[in-house]
Amino acid sequence: MALRDELLKSIWHAFTALDVDKSGKVSKSQLKVLSHNLCTVMNIPHDPVALEEHFKDDDEGPVSNQGYMPYLNKFILDKVKDNFNRQDFNKMCWTLSYRKNMEQNELKICNDDAFKIWCIFNFLSEDRYPLIIVTEEIEYFLRKLTEAMGGSWVEERFEDYKLQLNSKQQCLNAWELISLVGSGHFSKGMDHQTLSMGIGEVYQELILDVLKQGYMMKKGHKRKNWTERWFVLKPNTISYYVGEDLAEKKGDVLLDGNCSVEHLQDKEGKKCLFLIKSSQKSFEISASDKKKKQEWIQAVQNCVTLLRQGRPAPHREARQKRRELRLKQQAEQEELELRMRELQIANEAKQHELENMRKALEEAAADAAEEEKRRLQTQTELQDRYRRDLEREKLVRQQIEKNLAEKSTELEQYLQRVHELEDMYRQLEHALEDERRARQDEEIIRKLQTRLLEEEAKKRAELEQIHLQQKQAISVTVAEKEELEKERLAKESALQAAMKQLEQLELERQGALEQYETVKKKLETATNNTKTWKHKVAEHEGLLRLIQPGAKGQQNITNWGPAAFSEAELSLREKQWQETKNQAT
Repeated sequence: MALRDELLKSIWHAFTALDVDKSGKVSKSQLKVLSHNLCTVMNIPHDPVALEEHFKDDDEGPVSNQGYMPYLNKFILDKVKDNFNRQDFNKMCWTLSYRKNMEQNELKICNDDAFKIWCIFNFLSEDRYPLIIVTEEIEYFLRKLTEAMGGSWVEERFEDYKLQLNSKQQCLNAWELISLVGSGHFSKGMDHQTLSMGIGEVYQELILDVLKQGYMMKKGHKRKNWTERWFVLKPNTISYYVGEDLAEKKGDVLLDGNCSVEHLQDKEGKKCLFLIKSSQKSFEISASDKKKKQEWIQAVQNCVTLLRQGRPAPHREARQKRRELRLKQQAEQEELELRMRELQIANEAKQHELENMRKALEEAAADAAEEEKRRLQTQTELQDRYRRDLEREKLVRQQIEKNLAEKSTELEQYLQRVHELEDMYRQLEHALEDERRARQDEEIIRKLQTRLLEEEAKKRAELEQIHLQQKQAISVTVAEKEELEKERLAKESALQAAMKQLEQLELERQGALEQYETVKKKLETATNNTKTWKHKVAEHEGLLRLIQPGAKGQQNITNWGPAAFSEAELSLREKQWQETKNQAT
């Protein structure tokens, strides 16, 4: 705890004591007296003008604590140094505050013991105003006091008191703590002197920072004689006095990080010796027994270690740790409360949501019941409709099956007709192939007939030529007639030979004509077959139309049967024959 914070706690008690009507304000005259007394005990030059300057713009009314703080910080606390008697400062503040707040008649302790408890309260109280001491620090102080009195700590008694305390509040102010200790509730069986000694011992440890004290023998530096002294160990000094009343101080041993403690062998009739080495002097000390010697060595070594590490006294460090732990627990508690509030809010919201859900479920259940009723009604209607549809579907299915059977029969008949058509198509293809072959044979016969007719025409032309030559020969002289007769005979012979050849050709022509008739009959048969198949196909499907043979012109008939050429060809041949005849004449 900083010096400023410790001083402010005592000053706060003095300021609140001056606030008689508990309005939080104190008159300027009282503040002047308080400021003067503070400057006096803390060895600060007092400047009364500064106070007037500070409050010159204010009215004549009282000044609040907040209004006095700027002056207190600027003109007093900022100038204070740790060169004054802290006990005198606390005494001054105590004197201003205890008369108003403490009822001494009901206490079993003296005023000095109450002052010490008041100082301990300031040391253990929280750093917030109004000042209070929490349950944990109350237990810590009462445990210390019980140990100092040599008694045993009764946990159940304090637990009962803590329950009573928690039912009202979880903390005490300074005057309630003094009343608690002065009532003797936790010192039953102890006399007043023992209680006073215990309070003094706790006060020395916590307030005066006395870590250890007791009588030991010290060897002098000049006369080298051994003298009994009362030693008081503090975090940075060892002071020794003539007696334990601390009336006459004989000297100090300044401790720092370079100090050390050593064991010494017994000598000069002294036992349990040890040596304390400081930066200025060394001190030989003799304890009463080995236990005291070890306790003092350990205590001094602990102080040196703390000085080296820059740490405060153990009780101050322990207090700081307790405060940090409380702050941490308080932060965790606040966080937990915040989380609990959040959870409570969330729970309330959840409950509200669940209530809404419950209502919604009830409404949904009602709707569901109504819906179930409608559903059952709808289901009944649907079942009736389904049954009617099923019966209708059954009838439709039977009709479909009947139609399907008819269609299957028709399909079978259709497939049978298709097979028959396929057979007809195959037979038609064979008939067409036969017709094509007959036409090829007819064309061959036609070509043969044409060749024979051409040869016949050629022979006729030769015969006509011979006949013309005979006529010419008749008109020549008789002399020539004979010759011509000879020639005629020769020509007749040749003519007879030609006639024979002509007859032979006629026979061949007759054979060809017979072959032609045969082929023609075959062609007519194939044509009839084709027409028959065409008629059948057209009769069954009406889809196919066979290719008909082209129409023939009217054939010419000769002495030997139908001619192999047309009327136009015959006219052309007659014309050519007439021209040939005219040329021969």
